[in-house]
Amino acid sequence: MALSRITLRQFEAFVTVADALSFAAAAERLGLTSSAVSQLVGELEGTLGFRVFDRSTRRVALSSAGREFLGIAQTVLRHVQLAETAAADVRNRAAGVVRIGAPLILASAVLPAAIRDFKRQRPNVAIHIRDVPVEMTVDRVAAGDIDLAIGPDRPSDPAVLRETIFQSPWVLWCAANHSLAARKVLRWEDLRNVALVAASRDHEISVAQMRNAAPEALPIAPVQIVDNITTALGLAAQGLAATPAPAYVGVIARPLGLIMRRIKRPEAVREVCLYRPARRSIPPAAEAFGEFLVHWIRKWNSKAQVSWLGGALPARERRSHRLPTRKAS
Repeated sequence: MALSRITLRQFEAFVTVADALSFAAAAERLGLTSSAVSQLVGELEGTLGFRVFDRSTRRVALSSAGREFLGIAQTVLRHVQLAETAAADVRNRAAGVVRIGAPLILASAVLPAAIRDFKRQRPNVAIHIRDVPVEMTVDRVAAGDIDLAIGPDRPSDPAVLRETIFQSPWVLWCAANHSLAARKVLRWEDLRNVALVAASRDHEISVAQMRNAAPEALPIAPVQIVDNITTALGLAAQGLAATPAPAYVGVIARPLGLIMRRIKRPEAVREVCLYRPARRSIPPAAEAFGEFLVHWIRKWNSKAQVSWLGGALPARERRSHRLPTRKAS
């Protein structure tokens, strides 16, 4: 028996007639003629090799074989309906799995809140956060390990698109009793001979580049390099060192009792970006979350700036410098 010859329309006609016990009533439900429904059932019986109905001039009843086969037909149609619903959810970006990568601060203190708000709109979308080092964000997107990534600006890659979400000035985070805490605004040269801790190779290179942009650049070297920004902030909270970092890490720094001091002349700005593949498609749900995330984080950052910086930065007030666009080695 060539089961591939059975059509969903035949199953639908069979199940509808079995429910209505009338070809005319089934035809009305299906929007077909009675002869069309009868033909569909006849084709099904021809393929199956047995009659599914006992017919007479006055009534239609399931045959014994039809009763046994009805449950199977209903199950098939039920799964097809589930498939149609799932396809509609995917098409409407209401379901699916999203893999997003982010470095520590964004992955732990920003993304979870964004995911919570997104799932209020699309509860059937599963979003998995992958912890990704700053220097690996672009590579992971290019390799297809993740659908999206958010993180500080990284070197460009033709396989990855980058969209700036917001800019965050580099500041100094220190304990309230630190010698520089009394200063409202700092210059880069003020960090000479100050015990600094830098978080990872990425931060070390960033600080070095910004230092080189400062007037009369002289060595401003961190005395210690740690892997995670939380470690650097912990050392700073104990007064053991101060750490230069973007202002947005305040989401972790403030609860530790750290205070922020602006570093100007010049003011260096770090961009936080959304990364997505340029040469392959991503799930519709990932597209929807990416769009949502850009707007959500911009709003979050605007509110955060009021707390950390006393408001948005006037353009005339800053001399911004893009941070390194070459890959850290």
